[in-house]
Order: sequence, then structure tokens, then C-alpha cells
Amino acid sequence: MADRYVLKVPALKVLQGSKEIFCFAVDGKRLHDFAAVSRIRRDGKKQLQGYQRPEVLSHISAIRRYLESDGAMLPNALVLAFDERVTFKAAARGGDVDYSIPGELIIPIDESLADEDKPAWLVDGQQRSAAIRDADLDSFPVAAVGFIAAEQEEQRSQFILVNSTKPLPKGLVYELLPETTGKLPRSYARRQLAAKLMVLLNMGEGPFSGRISSPTSPTGNIKDNSVLKMLEHSIYEGALYQYRNAEDGTGDEERMLAHLLAFWTPVASIFRDAWNRPPKESRLTHGVGIQAMGFVMDELTADVPVDEVDWDHVRSVVRGLGEHVAWTSGKWTFVDGQERNWNSLQNTSNDVRLLSNYLQARVSG
Repeated sequence: MADRYVLKVPALKVLQGSKEIFCFAVDGKRLHDFAAVSRIRRDGKKQLQGYQRPEVLSHISAIRRYLESDGAMLPNALVLAFDERVTFKAAARGGDVDYSIPGELIIPIDESLADEDKPAWLVDGQQRSAAIRDADLDSFPVAAVGFIAAEQEEQRSQFILVNSTKPLPKGLVYELLPETTGKLPRSYARRQLAAKLMVLLNMGEGPFSGRISSPTSPTGNIKDNSVLKMLEHSIYEGALYQYRNAEDGTGDEERMLAHLLAFWTPVASIFRDAWNRPPKESRLTHGVGIQAMGFVMDELTADVPVDEVDWDHVRSVVRGLGEHVAWTSGKWTFVDGQERNWNSLQNTSNDVRLLSNYLQARVSG
């Protein structure tokens, strides 16, 4: 029968405004008895679960080799999110400060629990904890900081904030943003609505379904950052702006999505061959094409609600671009007489501007 017991560790409860954090030490070999790594994934209903990046085996191996060497030390604290099964019992207080309370952290352990049912999740320190787990050592105490957060939304928010000064994979951040609550850095908050729309495009029906590369859609071949830039411009300066609440940054996501699908579905159909090819073979699915066609959408449909746009006219105009584009072969001939091979356009600000201006001039003329 699996063991069930309680692990008690000395801890300090530190008050940070309305928040409480717990500083303690624990044998790293025991971390996985009560803490799990919540790797990002989508369930059968395409709902986001978890928030961690996949393990990086080479990094773990390097840390493990270091831990097995003489004099190894890991001074940085791991960060854990506890659910409400973990409690703190205060001890007698002393000293001159009221923001640090000594006591005992009480962690229930049930060896029969699956990872997703354990009372703690690693927010920061995945590779270090895995290296300790695999190292040829009897024990290795580590410093840890924990906070209690019953909901994954708060855990995701803390994960992003804790890692905001580190090189987190951008794709991971973009997929987490739509379902993250709490105050975020300005650059992330600005992209949150665009990230929501990107997930809806990728997870739903339509031309982008499964095509956008992300941690939970690894077979996608359209760059997430290119789609985000297209959406972000339209939300703040283009056709989607009309559905945005400027006061709180939210938007009518249903109408935004309808507007996007009404435009991009015929684009994918009219330029079917180019749309079905990966970015290396098509400048339409390449970052430069995604962003440039986003500008075309904004040019043709800005300030007109989705149910009032003359979509027959839009389709006719887009179809008329056929003789002027070189998505998969040939040359681009720009208005100044400049000629470029079809695949020489790159996802740079200059080339995006060049192609966008060229296409916008064609559809507005």
C-alpha cells in the first residue's frame, strides 16, 4: 500500500502587501514526492492545461554533472505553487519586524497520487529539480519559495512574472497569455488579446486551424509571432480596432474572430496552392505575407462591422491581386521599378513595409 504522511519543514512566512510567501529548505530528492512539473498541453476539449516548458535534456545533464562534482551549490531558490492542502502553522514570534513570521510548513504526501493531483507545482526550477532527481546523490537540500494559489490561472501569471527577466521561449508565453490573470508587464498585457485570437484561430475551424506553430501545436508551420504582429496591428490600428474596448483592453472576441475568418478564408481559397505550402515554399504563409495581407484586410474593411462589409467585393479585390503577386515563383515588380525574386522577401520591417505598401496600393487603386 502506498504511504500517506505529512512532511513538516521549518519555514518563514513573509508578508508582501496582501500576498504571503513561504521560504523554506527541503531535500531536492523529495521534491517530486509532493511537487509536479505542470507541462503545457491541451486536453481533449482543446483547453489549455499546465504552463511549464518541456524539459531540456542537455541542460539537465549539465546541471547533473555539476551536482555530482565536489563543492556543488545551487543558491537560487526554486519556486513552487501550493494548493490549499498545504498549510502553515505559526510559531512564537520574536524580533523587531512584523513581516516575517517563523513557523512550520505542513505538506501532505500521498505516494499513490498522479502528478496532476499532487499539492504543489514547480513554477521555476524545472531543470534543477530534474537534475537533482537524476543525480547520483543520496540527498541535496535546496532553498525554496512557495505561495498558495488554488487556480492554475494565478499559477500561470506567477510563472510569467517570475520568468519575465529570463529568456522564456516566446511561443510558451504567447500560448499562456490568453488564460493568465493578474497584472502583467506592459509588453505582455498589450499582446494578451492578440494571443487570445491567435489561439482561437489555431484551435478552431478555418484556414489557420493547426497551422500556427506553438508548444501545443508543434506541427504548425506558420510562425506565431508573425500572426501576433498581424493581429496586434489590426487590434490597435486596423479593422479589429472597432471591436476593442480602449478603456480596459478587452474586445469582442467573437466578432473579431468572425471578421478574421471572413477575410482569411477566401484568401486561403483564392491562393490555395500558396496557402497549403510551408513558408520556405510560399511567401503567403511566410511572416512577410501574413503581415502584408493583414494590412490588406485593414485597408479594405477598417471601420466597417463584419456584418456590414461587402465581402463579395473584398473577395473580388483579393482575387484581382493574383496577377500582381509572386507567392511561390517568379518576381515581384514594385511600383518604383524594383524587381525582387519571389523568395527574396524576408520577415524584416523593411520588406514587410515594402510588400504591404505594394499590396495596399493595388487594392485601393
